[in-house]
Amino acid sequence: MELIHPLFKWLHIIAGIAWIGLLYFFNWINGHFAATLDAGSKKKVVPELMPRALYWFRWGAAWTWVTGVVLLLVVFYHGGLTFDDGDWSMSAYVMLAITFLGVFLYDALYKTGLSGNVRVITVISFVLIGIVVYLMKEWAGFSYRSFNIHLGALLGTNMAFNVWYRIWPAQQQIISAIKNGDAPDGELVALAGLRSKHNTYMSVPLLWTMINQHHAAGVLSGGNFGVTDGTNWVPLMVMVALGWHVVWQLYKKSGKVQGM
Repeated sequence: MELIHPLFKWLHIIAGIAWIGLLYFFNWINGHFAATLDAGSKKKVVPELMPRALYWFRWGAAWTWVTGVVLLLVVFYHGGLTFDDGDWSMSAYVMLAITFLGVFLYDALYKTGLSGNVRVITVISFVLIGIVVYLMKEWAGFSYRSFNIHLGALLGTNMAFNVWYRIWPAQQQIISAIKNGDAPDGELVALAGLRSKHNTYMSVPLLWTMINQHHAAGVLSGGNFGVTDGTNWVPLMVMVALGWHVVWQLYKKSGKVQGM
């Protein structure tokens, strides 16, 4: 276990850099660049660029998720960090199931008519995340580090699902259409773009959970900054909201960056 922990953490970081780096490239650079290409240029550039980039993108997602699950098993489940005082109970197993199966609720939610109202669906999403975090702590008894990293696992699972089951299948058809000189299906373009944007918004809170669960537990204990053990889930939700705002600002900035 002492060897598995650093080895898989190293692999987790390498895969995550490849995945998230390409995610930001697609959303903040490539989309604006592609909009400047004419049909002839797109027919030449897209079939050469996108399959190469999407290869590293989807396998980076897969390896980030797999190594993350291994780390959960080694550090939290085998290492005994899931709970401060309690043990596995039915409520804990339910929250574990939500961590890895909540993706299907997310996917169904964004197939409803609510998805057309960005403000409403964002509020609903934030409230649902808050409920999950609260239940992890208060109902299942997860420790501070545990409910942080399990929220990260939930977001990471959603993101990996998007890559393999929504973005990549849509992009395969989009690339084929462009290669053949046809107009891509607008619904597929919208689906791939929307889920890629979702992943960008989820990635920043995800990165916070990865670092926060290591360093902030001591800061947020004993009433520091007005935060007690009973409310130490609140700063996490503040950082989710702040993370989404940061991404929103970066999207605005990306549209203003120009070529030469």
